[in-house]
Amino acid sequence: MLRTHLCDVLGIELPVIGAPYGPFEQVDLAAAVSGAGALGSLGTAVRPLTDLRRQWARMRELTDRPFAVNHTLRPLNEEAFQATLEEHPACISFHLGVPDDLIERAHDAGILWIQQVMDVRQAEQAVRAGADVVVAQGGEAGGQGGEVATMVLVPQVVDIAGGTPVVAAGGIADGRGLAAALALGAQGVAIGTRLLASAEMDIAEEWKDRIVRAEARDTVKLAHSDRFMPPFSRPGAYGFPRSLRTPFVEEAEEHPERVRPDEAGPRLVEAMLTGRGHEFLPFTGQSAALVHDVLPAAEIVRRIVDDAEIILRRTADACTATGGRPGPGGSASS
Repeated sequence: MLRTHLCDVLGIELPVIGAPYGPFEQVDLAAAVSGAGALGSLGTAVRPLTDLRRQWARMRELTDRPFAVNHTLRPLNEEAFQATLEEHPACISFHLGVPDDLIERAHDAGILWIQQVMDVRQAEQAVRAGADVVVAQGGEAGGQGGEVATMVLVPQVVDIAGGTPVVAAGGIADGRGLAAALALGAQGVAIGTRLLASAEMDIAEEWKDRIVRAEARDTVKLAHSDRFMPPFSRPGAYGFPRSLRTPFVEEAEEHPERVRPDEAGPRLVEAMLTGRGHEFLPFTGQSAALVHDVLPAAEIVRRIVDDAEIILRRTADACTATGGRPGPGGSASS
């Protein structure tokens, strides 16, 4: 079984973290991911606290394995964050900013902190603040993120992380991505788009079908998202969503001046909370090009880890067979 230091830190069996999905209904998926030996995650964005408490209770009914509750600065709901501390999940994950004070509060409550970063500056902040795990998210990712590619960002973050485990995210959907992440020095991966196309994820089948059919260039980074996404709670935070195209996305990018924030924002929140978010913003990463079917989440996780083990073994065998010399177009390391 493929096991890394990340597994020891988080109390899991497999070096895989399931991404959180903001306001979307995801308890069954998160429970399936945790049940498979990885780390499931639950989002909180724009959900009423009564909904969140219901989700947390159901999660504990479905699994006794560790899971993470995610918060962001777009926006930060202080009431929901305090309730999370009182709920005491194994981990809190966070992105779109590095909040030193919230990390301290989580640690005071005995909760691990998983900090997602989008550039080296944020990674340095996360390490200084004492994050227990740093997720280096490349711009290929769906949802909200930065612009630096995963293959460039991960080694930079590994170089400054010291003994803090680094997790690679963005553009990873199969065992090749996990094997590559480990080769870059990461201790595991976070999977988002691939798990959107899972049997347990409670989104519209139309959204899943579009992911299965999509090419990488079918997803677009939304430069004008500030006109319709919730505002950031603190200065210095940033992040831009990546989504499949819809009439709303096309209009917002081609004619942002036509999007009225006071009208578009509430309309999007209402759509997401009622299962129609895909009609406006079907968040999806470029790794959709690697997704060819909808499968149970546990099977997805197991395939990723099993395939990575096979790839790493074959790579080691190939290097041994050549005496450590690089093959055609490759390089060898000691």
